[in-house]
Amino acid sequence: MNDNGNMNNAAAGRAGSERKIVVVNNAFTEEINGIIRREAERLGFSVSFFDSEEEAYEEAKTAEIIYGYTPKLAASCVNLKWLCLHSAGADAFLKPGAFANESCLLTNASGAYGATIAEYLVMVTLMLLRRLRPYEETMAKREWLRPPLPQKLIRDCRFTILGAGDIGTRFALSIRPFEPKNVTGISRSGRFHGEDGDMPYDELYPVSRLDELLTQTDVLVMCLPATKESEGILSAEKIALMPRGSYVINIGRGSAVDENALIKALTDGHLAGAALDVMKHEPLPSDDPLWDAPGLILTPHVAGNLTCDYTCRRNAELFCEDLANYAAGLPLKNLVDRNAGY
Repeated sequence: MNDNGNMNNAAAGRAGSERKIVVVNNAFTEEINGIIRREAERLGFSVSFFDSEEEAYEEAKTAEIIYGYTPKLAASCVNLKWLCLHSAGADAFLKPGAFANESCLLTNASGAYGATIAEYLVMVTLMLLRRLRPYEETMAKREWLRPPLPQKLIRDCRFTILGAGDIGTRFALSIRPFEPKNVTGISRSGRFHGEDGDMPYDELYPVSRLDELLTQTDVLVMCLPATKESEGILSAEKIALMPRGSYVINIGRGSAVDENALIKALTDGHLAGAALDVMKHEPLPSDDPLWDAPGLILTPHVAGNLTCDYTCRRNAELFCEDLANYAAGLPLKNLVDRNAGY
């Protein structure tokens, strides 16, 4: 999207012709597709549903709107006026040539994944602090580990959440009942964009304060999108600033972490543990050294995804909300800022 201001031209459609929406998603149930269909028809659109880009190709040629993660269709459909992603990440669509129609609007599903990823973060936080993996490994061998391993509580920990958007904020809210020592948020602006009464952070700082805050961090939770500013942000130098025995969790993008530095810090004990749901190379090659790093929990980019009914339903609701805005010529709520990268 080149201009965030005027929506009327994009929403005008083709006078006297059918206005088409193509939905490409194999995770939605018939019930959720029905929600989309009813809202689309109410607003004067026809809608077709497909499981893959290949199946949708012919219909997408004349579609005004596509709802799905469809890089091939975006690059080939010259009539496309709005692409709504069912993902929060939009980095694959920010490169030159990503759209056949360069004025095509781009939105994401920010706001749909906060609940499921926050629960994932709570899970791996507890697994790391309560040493679940070593216990799993010994119990699998039918060994009774004694003496018990030293453990930590969330109650004792200083959390720093790098990326204080929807996901980071939902996690901050989720751990509040565990009474952490403090929860600090870091964002580009250092400002909270929710309601004042909903502020879940003890303090919120701009990213320029990162070095200082890392020295006061027991658990660093990274929720960053893929941008030029976030690439390699957790370097060897940054890890060295963290207290010995601290933890790192990354659910944003693998490009944000120096993986070799992370492995070294885990191996020499500077970091007590880490959890990665995202890596630089996905799928992770079988010979990658991350597999053998001590104290590291790896999951195959599954913290979010459309695997929960709540996430699918919320995703569709966000699309329908913006579809109503689009039809009325109003700004889209989840418009991606192509310069900022999210």
